[in-house]
Amino acid sequence: MTNSTEAQKPQNTKKNKKKGATLDTFYGAKIQNTEQIEEDIQENSPKSSKGNRNSPQTHEEFESERTKKMEALWEEKWEMMQKKFTHLQNQFDQTVKENQALKQELIKQSQNTKKLEENIKYLTDKVIDLENRGRRENLRIIGLPEKPEINTKLDMVIQDIIKENCPEILEQGGNTATDRAHRTPSTLNPQKTTPRNVIAKFQSYQTKEKILQEARKRQFRYKGMPIRVTQDLASSTLNDRKAWNMIFRKARELGLQPRISYPAKLTIYFQGKVWAFNKIEDFQLFAKKRPELCGKFDTENQRARNT
Repeated sequence: MTNSTEAQKPQNTKKNKKKGATLDTFYGAKIQNTEQIEEDIQENSPKSSKGNRNSPQTHEEFESERTKKMEALWEEKWEMMQKKFTHLQNQFDQTVKENQALKQELIKQSQNTKKLEENIKYLTDKVIDLENRGRRENLRIIGLPEKPEINTKLDMVIQDIIKENCPEILEQGGNTATDRAHRTPSTLNPQKTTPRNVIAKFQSYQTKEKILQEARKRQFRYKGMPIRVTQDLASSTLNDRKAWNMIFRKARELGLQPRISYPAKLTIYFQGKVWAFNKIEDFQLFAKKRPELCGKFDTENQRARNT
């Protein structure tokens, strides 16, 4: 009778694993799956029988083979990682060099742009200065009524203004003749209620200066009507001067004896000294540091109240 407790033969079945499994490494490089390697090693390992056990030598060979295969696997992976790292490092170094080159080029371009801006400003100021010097014999008359009898004989009207406001110039034998006089702009805008300015070019610069000095001292009139006589300047210089208007009026109210000198510089008399300012920001900073002036020249608040 066969012994029912007889040891059954071990079933030599393979585990249900998918063949051909791969391990994706960096950027699609493929290395054999470690599980597949161990499975192959297990299949090739020595088989045990009833009366025969694995000898120590056979077991050592098996372990040595498995160790070598695993070492080969990781060595291959390590080499691929090193190659990829070297490639990335080279790319990074190249990018750094390119960025440094771009940075240097940007600095160079910025310096060139700054120089160009400085040159443009210098040339613009030069052109404006030349235009102003070309107008040095001119006077601008503001507020002269728009009437046909005035517009058709502006030269004679200017002589009448000189006789009415500064006759001493005529008495001294000054040359008050003008080369030309005209309205500006040349075309009358019917929507404007104020008369156009009159530009008069005198033959004598000295006479023009004497008239201008007298006009700064008192109000000029034409047949009793108030007019203003000022230096004729380039439009950009006139705009720079107009920017001082609010501060100028307030400084005059405070008795600071303000003046606008060429080209658009404000001067005041304060605490026994004459102070000059080329920019509104410089004057406002000056006023804020003086308790007597602080808060009295806030142009933004003045504009808000006017609007």
